[in-house]
Amino acid sequence: MAGLDAAGSGRDGRAEQRRGAATSWLALFAGTSTLVCCALPALLVTLGAGAALASLVSVFPQIVWLSEHSGWIFGVGALMLALGGAAQWQQRHAPCPLDPTLRQACMAQRRRSARVYAVSVLLFGLGAWFAFVQPWLAAG
Repeated sequence: MAGLDAAGSGRDGRAEQRRGAATSWLALFAGTSTLVCCALPALLVTLGAGAALASLVSVFPQIVWLSEHSGWIFGVGALMLALGGAAQWQQRHAPCPLDPTLRQACMAQRRRSARVYAVSVLLFGLGAWFAFVQPWLAAG
């Protein structure tokens, strides 16, 4: 009976744990991509570091493409964040192993995944502010 979880189903929760961690990291990638596309250039210009932005664009010309397609990037990012949030919500009560050491590691991974997801949402919000809200406020 060592391999059975609390419900006796034989699953140890590792697959669910890996899926939750993977979705958290995908959500972080989505949040970071929106930050690079829109928030970083706007922040550099706001701080008066236009020359640094020009240097950054000369080294990484893809930033211009990312900025031109920010609507799509934010759409895909929002979808990834929504999927990651749904996976986090679904896995919040997934079984952890019965072994105390593995159970503690499982619970720590869940907390870590929740923090990564929260940082992802924060980065997405920051990028959305600089890409859409701040230009709208400045124009109006």
